[in-house]
Amino acid sequence: MDTYFKLEDQLCFPLYAASRMVTKCYQPVLDDLGITYPQYIVLMVLWETDNICMSFLADKLRLQSNTLTPLLKRMQEQGLVERIRSEKDERSIIVSLAKKGIDLKQQAHRLHSRIKENLGITAQEAHDLKNLLNKLILNISS
Repeated sequence: MDTYFKLEDQLCFPLYAASRMVTKCYQPVLDDLGITYPQYIVLMVLWETDNICMSFLADKLRLQSNTLTPLLKRMQEQGLVERIRSEKDERSIIVSLAKKGIDLKQQAHRLHSRIKENLGITAQEAHDLKNLLNKLILNISS
C-alpha cells in the first residue's frame, strides 16, 4: 500500500519529468527562432499539411480549442499563421501558414541535430520509446 505514495514507483512522474526535460532541450533553438514549443508543434503539423481546419489541428495536437485559440491568435499576430473562416462552414476556422511560418521551416532543421545530441539514447531506443508512448496515448484516449 505504501508504494502508491512513493514518487519513484509512479509511472506519471518519469513521463512528466522526461516531457519537461525534452522540451527544455528544444528551448535554446526555439528561442533563437522566436517561438515557443507549443508554437513549434503547431508549425510542424502545418508544414506537413497546410490549410487545415482548427478542429483537425486540435485533434492532432490533443489540445482543447480553448487552449489552441489563444495560441493561434498569438501566432497570427507574430505573422506565423493565418486564420480564416471556412466558406463551406462558417463555424469552422481554417489555419494556414503565413510567410514567416513557411520561412521558419528551413531554420528549424537545427533542432533535430541538437535533440539527437542531448537525449543520450540511440535512434532505435528513441523509435521504440516513441512507439510505446504512442501505444500508451492510444490506450488512454480510447
